[in-house]
Amino acid sequence: MLDFVVIFTKGGIVLWCKNFSGQNYSECVNDLIRIVILEGRSSDSKYFERSDLAVQYKLDNELELISLIIYQKVVNLPYADKILCDMQTAFKCKFEEKLLSPVLRFRLDFDFDKEFLSMLLSAEKNKSKSAPKQMRSFNESLKSKKTVASMFEESERSSKPKQVNIQSILEHNVERTGELSNEKIMMENRKKMKEKLLGKKCTTEQKRSVISDKAGKKPRIWELEGSTKDAVTLDRSKNQEENVNLQKIESYIVGTMQGSIPDIEVVADDKENDNEVDNHNINKENRKISGILSYFKGVVGAKTLTKLDLQEILDKMRDHLIAKNVATDIAFKLCDSVAESLEGKSIGTFDSIATVIKSALTVSLLRILSPKRRIDVIRDALEAKKNNKPYTIIFCGVNGVGKSTNLAKICFWLVENDFSVLIAACDTFRAGAVEQLRTHTRHLNALHPPQNHNNRTMVQLYEKGYGKDAAGIAMEAIKYASDTNVDIVLVDTAGRMQDNEPLMRSLSKLITVNDPDLVLFVGEALVGNEAVDQLVKFNQSLADYSSNDNPHIIDGIVLTKFDTIDDKVGAAISMTYITGQPIVFVGTGQTYTDLKAINVNAVVNSLMK
Repeated sequence: MLDFVVIFTKGGIVLWCKNFSGQNYSECVNDLIRIVILEGRSSDSKYFERSDLAVQYKLDNELELISLIIYQKVVNLPYADKILCDMQTAFKCKFEEKLLSPVLRFRLDFDFDKEFLSMLLSAEKNKSKSAPKQMRSFNESLKSKKTVASMFEESERSSKPKQVNIQSILEHNVERTGELSNEKIMMENRKKMKEKLLGKKCTTEQKRSVISDKAGKKPRIWELEGSTKDAVTLDRSKNQEENVNLQKIESYIVGTMQGSIPDIEVVADDKENDNEVDNHNINKENRKISGILSYFKGVVGAKTLTKLDLQEILDKMRDHLIAKNVATDIAFKLCDSVAESLEGKSIGTFDSIATVIKSALTVSLLRILSPKRRIDVIRDALEAKKNNKPYTIIFCGVNGVGKSTNLAKICFWLVENDFSVLIAACDTFRAGAVEQLRTHTRHLNALHPPQNHNNRTMVQLYEKGYGKDAAGIAMEAIKYASDTNVDIVLVDTAGRMQDNEPLMRSLSKLITVNDPDLVLFVGEALVGNEAVDQLVKFNQSLADYSSNDNPHIIDGIVLTKFDTIDDKVGAAISMTYITGQPIVFVGTGQTYTDLKAINVNAVVNSLMK
């Protein structure tokens, strides 16, 4: 049933292994280490899947060991947890002295085959005993013991009508009404009716005064014939390029976005600098602990950490992360991962438990936010330009997060770096979407006129109106850009909720047909738990509704409205944790220059203070 078993150190040195199938499982083990253990994505189940393989593991923080078994995903292995626990305990008991010896630890052979095979044989035998009980036959059930006579008796009991004691009901009504006569009862009923009618009565003058006092939109008064306003000035449906006032264009921003995008600025005073966790100085005595863990600074170590020692501090840390807008599930998983990595570890006499937990959580957050791969749009666009093909970016996301606005910011940054851009208006649903992109195109061309770029029009808009197929418009736009030597194509899509199946199918079709170089998910920094649901379902839909064997899912994240959240930056952690993809751009305002790159240290510092 098992394919591969291994025990290795956290440093990557294999102490003992057993291969039952003869295949190479190094890639699967490396994926577990990179994706789960190093990034702190451990969960209570200790379960990991890769293609058709299932992996279960167990950590021993005291001896820095990892025990791991691999088997086929389709196989039901009920004894996996038990054999992992028994294997780790037996290995620790047999080789504890060798493992604690720093000199001989890796020079000795760890012969563990006999013990493991004995445990595996015992687990296989006990598997049949723990099988679920068989269903009882009809003859064994209570229903089979019923006779025909007993069934007739039950039916007779149920068919008898219940006798109603009318005398008791009458006595109850008399007690309730008391000694009241019929005349008194009639007088009281008339009195109640009169009060009710007087309460509803309202004069027409009072109604008019109430209506006039209500606040509301006043009717527009149109001017008579011969006035200065005419139909031309009231028409706002046409592309009035001649009405652009170039004096209102903020020309001072031209040239400020050349080169790479600047990082988010970190505003910190001396007190906040003391709160930052420096990995090289975490073991210094009398280190100043501030923020949420300040009241734990008197708790010191000189012992092996247990789950009970960590629980109180981790509960406070979990509440703090949730208050900083980290999704609840992610906060629980992060704290469980820290507890798992610290449980069984020995700390020094002068090391505060709070400091150790805080530094471990900081390292985990830094690993999560640090991108696995660097997305360099300028480098990739230059490479595509050498190959005479346009570099294509598709923007997707839910309604109202700022896709079009941030597309315009990215377009301005690209034009600042001398790239010509074609904007494909593929939001054919929202009223005003095309007009919004047309306005941005006009303003960007006013900032960068053709005479400043060898008579090249730097920003063009490709639009076919409303109600058309978005995938077809994007395909035509990419072909147009290829024919006219446009460097970059930015595709704006309609906002859609993650549960809307027809619209998610349409988005998957757009991405599958056009095969873009980059798919960016645009999300708000304001969301908390909703971020997890949005990203999971967007990725799942793009994978499920794609006809390709290797579907193109989200490559990166654009985090908008970052200037409205103060220090509640938890959405960055939630989105990166779920997708494993980097945050490429951060929107920090309403102007074209309000575009930043993520600063990992700044985000972690805001979360931990």
